[in-house]
Amino acid sequence: QVQLVESGGGSVQSGGSLTLSCAASGSTVNKYCMAWFRQVPGKEREEVSAVDSDGSSTYADSVKGRFTVSRDNAKNSLYLHMNTLKPEDTAMYYCAAGLTIVMPTTTGTRWECPADYWGTGTLVTVSS
Repeated sequence: QVQLVESGGGSVQSGGSLTLSCAASGSTVNKYCMAWFRQVPGKEREEVSAVDSDGSSTYADSVKGRFTVSRDNAKNSLYLHMNTLKPEDTAMYYCAAGLTIVMPTTTGTRWECPADYWGTGTLVTVSS
C-alpha cells in the first residue's frame, strides 16, 4: 500500500512558475511508475505527465516544453516543475503511482502508468 501526499499548489499569475511535490509513504516507490493528473470541475481527469521507474517520462501535449517531471527515489518523492503557467493550467493536481504496463506496438513497445494509488490533490490557480 502506498500513501501519497501532494504539496506546493497555490495561486500564481500567468507566466509564473510553481513546483509541486508528492511525498510517498507506506512503501518505497522505486518499482512504481508515478504520474501527475489534473482535473477541473465538470471535466475528466487528465494525465499531465508520468515518469517510469527507469526515468522515462511522458507529457501531455498541452504542457510539453513548460512542465518537467522528476523523481527522487531516495526521498520517495515525485515533483512537477511548472513554468510559463497559463490560466488553463488552473486545476486540482493529483499525484498517482502504479505498476507500469508495457504494451507492444507495431514499432516496439510503449508504457502506461496505471493509477493504482492516488493522493488527495493540491490546487493550482493561475490568474491572467
